[in-house]
Amino acid sequence: MQETSKYTVFNIREYLGDASHGLGEDTLLQVLSEFSCKINPDVERFIKKQSIEFAKKQQSVTYLVFSTEDAELVGYFALTIKPITVNAEPFSNTIKRKLSRVSTLNEQDQTYNLAAYLIAQLGKNYNNGANERISGKELLGLAIRQIQQLQYLAGGMVIFLEAADEERLLSFYRANGFQRFDTRLTDSSKGEPHELIQLLKLL
Repeated sequence: MQETSKYTVFNIREYLGDASHGLGEDTLLQVLSEFSCKINPDVERFIKKQSIEFAKKQQSVTYLVFSTEDAELVGYFALTIKPITVNAEPFSNTIKRKLSRVSTLNEQDQTYNLAAYLIAQLGKNYNNGANERISGKELLGLAIRQIQQLQYLAGGMVIFLEAADEERLLSFYRANGFQRFDTRLTDSSKGEPHELIQLLKLL
């Protein structure tokens, strides 16, 4: 559990683990039912329909963010580790040197292959205005702080995420130290392919 003066962060495995602590999957489902994000249905669908199974299968772990003041769910983020290929060309020599410490360089096409921490989901709870109680910067900061704890235990130095090609989102991530390194074509919930922008940040 991560705790600040304003927020408490719970790993959902704390609900799925020892039921003697008064938690348990039924309690977790009740908590998740309070989450709403109509501006991004994928964010809401993940936490309600996929987060538990993904945690059980070791695919990713979801962290719930509560207001310390009254234990209201204000947002969440999901983390995992995934392999990525990074084109070195857009980056400074300093970043290239750091990437080389934790990756394999393909000299033919000047790309780095490495495992990195992925912020797979990041979303605020719009139920009853809870979203107004935490900023995007604060929520992202909590996710990064959790990754820094993992880094202390296991090493690594690269965080990445994927965002829709919307200038508002991309500006937000750039302002928080992320740099674009590639794109990925994916499918939406309706089966329509769309492009995601991939961005990374070094710890």
